[in-house]
Amino acid sequence: MENPAYYQQKRRLLSRLRNEVSDKRVIDAMERVPREAFIPEASRHLAYEDIPLPIGEAQTISQPQIVALMVASLKLRPEDRVLELGTGSGYQAAVLSLIARQVVTTERHPSLASQAGARLDSLGYHNVSVRQAGDTLGCPDEAPFDAIIVAAGAPRLPRALLDQLVDGGRMVIPVGSRREQDLLLVEKANDGFAVSNLGPCRFVPLIGLGAWQDGESDYSDETEFV
Repeated sequence: MENPAYYQQKRRLLSRLRNEVSDKRVIDAMERVPREAFIPEASRHLAYEDIPLPIGEAQTISQPQIVALMVASLKLRPEDRVLELGTGSGYQAAVLSLIARQVVTTERHPSLASQAGARLDSLGYHNVSVRQAGDTLGCPDEAPFDAIIVAAGAPRLPRALLDQLVDGGRMVIPVGSRREQDLLLVEKANDGFAVSNLGPCRFVPLIGLGAWQDGESDYSDETEFV
């Protein structure tokens, strides 16, 4: 049941997003997910402002506009299996779960992974599996995936993630420096990859093999695969 305390703010936000995102299913899913349940109590009054918010461990929940853009760009089908990197509080995984068949999501911080898993389960998002992230990006043991969504910025397109896509699969990922990135849509085909730039963005760094390592200098050539 929708919390009446957030009703008007949520209606205003979703009304604006409907004018910016063409995939109605994404906005309908965001309407069904209570974003306030994925935000620490101190910031909950800002749940339906179009801004990122802190969730602990120096991580954030992405602003709703970015969530809508990233999810819509994947053109998900009901039968799709989706891999998410950067579970955070679990909000984006919840949105994905209402559109795709299965969501596997990885989180580097044990406390966030544990909290997100419990939260998603308690709210009834039972087609989401939360995994503790290791040094290897993604979840190769459960690959291939129809779509991959990366909620952290990489210095380049990670080959490890491209290899976890099916032919015809799609990945959306921020690529650039630690401070700012471009949001890229990558589509995999038999003869290679097509890359589209969806615009500038800013995410926390993606940590792991093929992405950032602690102490590594900035690298911003978004077209290189490793």
